[in-house]
Amino acid sequence: MIARSTLMLLTLLLVTALAAQAGEDAPLLQGTVTWIYDGDTLEVDPFGKVRLIGIDTPEQKNSSRDHYLIRQGVSAARQRAMSQAAKQFNISEVKGRTVTLNLDQPARDRHGRLLAYVELPDGRVLNRVLIEKGYAVVYRRFSFKLKDDFLAAESLARELKVGLWGEPQ
Repeated sequence: MIARSTLMLLTLLLVTALAAQAGEDAPLLQGTVTWIYDGDTLEVDPFGKVRLIGIDTPEQKNSSRDHYLIRQGVSAARQRAMSQAAKQFNISEVKGRTVTLNLDQPARDRHGRLLAYVELPDGRVLNRVLIEKGYAVVYRRFSFKLKDDFLAAESLARELKVGLWGEPQ
């Protein structure tokens, strides 16, 4: 157990150093998705917890974070349903699969999680797919490389009334 923890810590330090050194050309890393926490957080071996950069999926339980989507006309009940749908989608699409992590700046969030675009084996970016399906919204608070693309995908999902943006339940 200690050896694995030490290896994980060394890997994370290396990833952070590489990302800081690479700047815009952050490294691409491959790992296996071993656990799905929720719609926007995965466990990727050997890197640990990975937060999907640039997106936010609804929480699994009612929370103070619901207010943004409630102001957008998305009920708390719909948010809970979409939270489960996002998690189930991730389980079916990525659990047990090898993915590529494309880092941005910063490489970590304030909770120490690695921030990444998760590229699926077919080349699609999971972060964007979740937005397209209406399971996630663009995280507007911070800058990131694909923000304009993600905003366009969210706009289309709203227009098509998919996922969060579907008819009220």
